[in-house]
Amino acid sequence: MSVIKPFKGYRPPVEIVEKLASRPYDVLNSEEARQECEGNPYSLLHVTKAEIDLAPGTKDSDLTTYIKVVENFNAFKDYGWLVQDNEEKLYIYAQSMNPTEADAHWQYGIVACAWSEDYVNQVIKKHELTRKDKEEDRMKHVRITNANVEPVFFAYPAIDEIDAIVSNITKEAPIYDFIAKEDNFGHRFWVIDDKATIDRLVEIFATQVPSMYIADGHHRSAAAALVGQEKKENNPNHKGDEEYNFFMTVIFPDNQLKIIDYNRVVKDLNGLSKEEFLNALTESFDVEDMGTEIYKPAKLHEFSTYLDGHWYKLNAKAGTYNDEDPIGVLDVTILSNLVLDKILGIKDLRTDKRIDFVGGIRGLGELKRRVDNGEMKVAFALHPVTMKQIIDIADSGNIMPPKTTWFEPKLRSGLVIHTLE
Repeated sequence: MSVIKPFKGYRPPVEIVEKLASRPYDVLNSEEARQECEGNPYSLLHVTKAEIDLAPGTKDSDLTTYIKVVENFNAFKDYGWLVQDNEEKLYIYAQSMNPTEADAHWQYGIVACAWSEDYVNQVIKKHELTRKDKEEDRMKHVRITNANVEPVFFAYPAIDEIDAIVSNITKEAPIYDFIAKEDNFGHRFWVIDDKATIDRLVEIFATQVPSMYIADGHHRSAAAALVGQEKKENNPNHKGDEEYNFFMTVIFPDNQLKIIDYNRVVKDLNGLSKEEFLNALTESFDVEDMGTEIYKPAKLHEFSTYLDGHWYKLNAKAGTYNDEDPIGVLDVTILSNLVLDKILGIKDLRTDKRIDFVGGIRGLGELKRRVDNGEMKVAFALHPVTMKQIIDIADSGNIMPPKTTWFEPKLRSGLVIHTLE
């Protein structure tokens, strides 16, 4: 079962929260972060991407950057831009991609600390591989700040009692409530300070939630858990209840989450003409020319491809995939096996320079643009994976192919921070 605990979070005063809360470190490159922070000393990007306060060209991995991270983080606390709660609390964080619409969809997550041992023992389950270099980069950030500055995005199988508790709390006005100017996404935040409610939520997770699932933030999860293990091994008086044994998460019920498509663009047709390529597709797909208007796949095992000004609907033929195989049933697997590998000769999605990946948040117009401008030759749009598919794969111990899931909205950083002290 899953362990969560409350913590004494560091939070910004209400009057600066909108300026301080930032997009996550891995959404922006250094120059984009520098531009986004221009004229805003409060932005947490000064902590998560401190190279923006150094000479242009300074890498995020330079020693001077890490020194600046600590300097800026300490300054935020000294200036009163981050103030620690005096008691351990849980929190609720709600997000919406369409906050001003009458039928706005909000997803409500519980902000809590997860237990590092649950990650090690695979009670916290992952569906993606992590890279050691990216793990180490995030581990350095945790070590030098002695904090989880950014949260990890978790999911859990929805439970009615938790929904009822959250619904009751969120009837009250939130502590924070703003729409981010960069993307117009809505963010709301509540503090749970009633001890009986906190204790009951902890108990429900401990008795009714067998696993939690990493939705977004595999490298941050690995880094936080590994730093906790390091501190455990280096502490001869380790007891198990130290704060470093836990790391900050936002845990959403699975039935509230939105997963967006993650699409592909390819530079060439592997020596084939347009006609030869389309003919090769007919071996595994029913192919229909949809004309010049953008066509978005409407269901699983349906794809669209954009080539030479036209969109084509591709339906995978029966027998070309295995619905009983948690990996084989995925559309990314079908496309990789039957098109990218078999026809276009792309064997390794992680290393082949002929392919690139486009998050669905950019829209299918971005696929069209990159083909029309000659940068790419062909584009493929996929139907998004489902949360059930992610859970099935994580439960089976399998790993999804690269660039499969794209969750939106991303968690805003800076609404609350967990220190390991």
